[in-house]
Amino acid sequence: MSWTDERVELLKKLWSDGLSASQIAAELGGITRNAVIGKVHRLGLSGRAKSTSTGAPRPRKARSPSMLRIGRVAIRGNTALAHAYEIEEAEPELIENIIPIGQRRTLLELNEQTCRWPVGDPGSTDFFFCGGNTLTGLPYCAYHCRVAYQPATERRRDRRLLR
Repeated sequence: MSWTDERVELLKKLWSDGLSASQIAAELGGITRNAVIGKVHRLGLSGRAKSTSTGAPRPRKARSPSMLRIGRVAIRGNTALAHAYEIEEAEPELIENIIPIGQRRTLLELNEQTCRWPVGDPGSTDFFFCGGNTLTGLPYCAYHCRVAYQPATERRRDRRLLR
């Protein structure tokens, strides 16, 4: 399909009348909505005015008592493990964790009792795993469990602080 002068004039008229690209494509026949949009762009036709909204947000409807949201109980970490394991709350506040050289492990030295938290860039020669004593049934030590299994509210708060 080629754009003849007559079809271009009809396109301009229909566009100025406020028809949508889909309606114009149906009116012209043999072309797609995207072809109409592309031609309008190439012709540099002005965009049409949006709806006559005032720009102010609509007032929200008041919620009835039956529509009130019920808060959920915060669950620590992976919800699949939430009820199976309790993480001790008596741990000191998280500070920079310094891992002693004797505790560090390579991939081949890891077992069920050693923390599998990776430290550093896996491509570098300085890469190692924490190697601390794990909590029963979990892959990390107490410190790294608290880092890995944060409640969603804390993750959202931390994400907002990074912005």
